[in-house]
Amino acid sequence: MNDDTPYNKPPRRERYQGKNPQEFHQKYKEHQPEKYAEDVARVIASGRTPAGTHRPILVQEILSILAPQPGEIAVDCTIGYGGHAKELLAAVQPHGRLLGVDVDPLELPKTEARLRELGFPAESLLIARMNYAGISKLILSESPDGADVILADLGLSSMQLDDPARGFSYKTDGPLDMRLNPKHGQPVSVLLSQLDPPGLTKLLERNADEPHAVKLASVILEAHAEYPFETTTDLANVVIDFIKKRRMGSEDEFKQTVRRVFQALRIAVNDEFGALDSFLRQLPSCLKSGGRVAILTFHSGEDRRVKHAFKDGLRDGLYSAIAEDVIRPSAEEQRANPRSSSAKLRFAIRS
Repeated sequence: MNDDTPYNKPPRRERYQGKNPQEFHQKYKEHQPEKYAEDVARVIASGRTPAGTHRPILVQEILSILAPQPGEIAVDCTIGYGGHAKELLAAVQPHGRLLGVDVDPLELPKTEARLRELGFPAESLLIARMNYAGISKLILSESPDGADVILADLGLSSMQLDDPARGFSYKTDGPLDMRLNPKHGQPVSVLLSQLDPPGLTKLLERNADEPHAVKLASVILEAHAEYPFETTTDLANVVIDFIKKRRMGSEDEFKQTVRRVFQALRIAVNDEFGALDSFLRQLPSCLKSGGRVAILTFHSGEDRRVKHAFKDGLRDGLYSAIAEDVIRPSAEEQRANPRSSSAKLRFAIRS
């Protein structure tokens, strides 16, 4: 090399920031569990979810209820990270099939790759990017008699929640987006510009049972009109400031209020209740006689819809049995995975 030629030193890999790095992009060990199994195991043992992953909830309870058998058709309507799907796919072998659906264009290809690496026959897995609101068309095109097993896990996946770029969490600064499909619809920052106080009040009450909805709606929209929110922190700070100035409860209650506001806006921007209502209407026609469905919900608005739909279906003879009581994660599971604490599971069996 000529002495006059400048030497460009190759960039060093970013140093791992201690045992517990805070920034999402710094947690490369957790993002590569196949290379750093011991580090990832320590994260899980501490009751946390490794960055970029998701821990499935109530797995054994769901498998017991759905009882997938070899040769059956199983459907995972919200495949997410693929934790439940992996178990269903294995249970219907040999000769069975899993139809996996998700609306997230960023995570779905990763999940499909993980599932295909398990080595099951290629034809045993069908992946489709779509909203589960239109699931009947896919199911009936693949199995005209319907599916044997259907699962819908309505929770937000940890890899979506933890990634600041997705804008779902108030805990990290990121764009105020919250769309499950970033290529479709409008972000929360735009939605807020289109709402008036009565409209936002309705969203906070209907989507999150927020007790301070009327006052919060006015405060949020006034602040947004003066300095339009661009980040999650912009919105979170206004809500926290509102609660603290009025001395409404403890620090934990401050956080609960912010969570409810974020939940209400996320549900609205993704039309989550509309999708769930559509799914529940189609559900009986998607199941074979004797087919089983399980739905995992994470807040009262979702659970009420599922509970009423199943009760109405039982009354009308569409279902032969439904869950008499909601099923919750055990105390042990909640300790091991705190994000499971709000989960509620209900099931129904097609007549």
